[in-house]
Amino acid sequence: MPKNIRLRDRGRALTKNTKIATVGVAALGAAALAFTTVPSGGQTTTTEAAPSSSVVFHSEPVKDVRASVTDQLATASLKVEAIEAKKKAAAQAAKAAAEKKAAARAAAARQAEQARAAEAAASRAAQRVEVQTVAATKSYADNLDGWIRESLDIMQDRGIPGSYHGLHRNIMRESSGNPNAINDWDINAVNGVPSKGLLQVIPPTFQAYHVPGTSWNIYDPVANITAAANYAADKYGSIDNVFGAY
Repeated sequence: MPKNIRLRDRGRALTKNTKIATVGVAALGAAALAFTTVPSGGQTTTTEAAPSSSVVFHSEPVKDVRASVTDQLATASLKVEAIEAKKKAAAQAAKAAAEKKAAARAAAARQAEQARAAEAAASRAAQRVEVQTVAATKSYADNLDGWIRESLDIMQDRGIPGSYHGLHRNIMRESSGNPNAINDWDINAVNGVPSKGLLQVIPPTFQAYHVPGTSWNIYDPVANITAAANYAADKYGSIDNVFGAY
């Protein structure tokens, strides 16, 4: 009897231990469901993962942002191209306008030059007609007396004062009546503009006081006399007021 009692006690103890072990194994299994194995780094990590729906939620805005940035860059590029095109068009328009103005100025200059040439030609023609008219209406001797008288008639038509005596007196003092006389020693000659003709006129003065209807040749007697008388009238009131070098 005592032996059987011990066996029953051991049986009860074994059954109790078996239950405890079974409960422990179940607990360990539950724990395994909650934790993952320890990674090689030695840290434990949970197996809880973000819901799959959260991935879809965040991926769509990223795609929208990328598309928006791309659209903005494309729009900015188009704006830059439009600005550059406007600048280029403006530069081309300015260049064309400048070329048009230059062409207009050149055309105006040509027209003005042609008008001046035509006016000069008309003036020369009128002078020739006037000289021919004077010569046709009255004849003069080809000597000092005839030159002075012809000059006096032209001076009267032009309103230039002077008398036969005033012209003759100054001609004899300046050139002794030689229409080809030239002074090659005074200050004018030193300066390269010697006095020439009956009344010893320097070329610049002859050109400035030339009387229309007479020759442009400084040695021409009538042209020389009338130009000198015109100069004397401007500076001294009349050739009659000149009694020395002028």
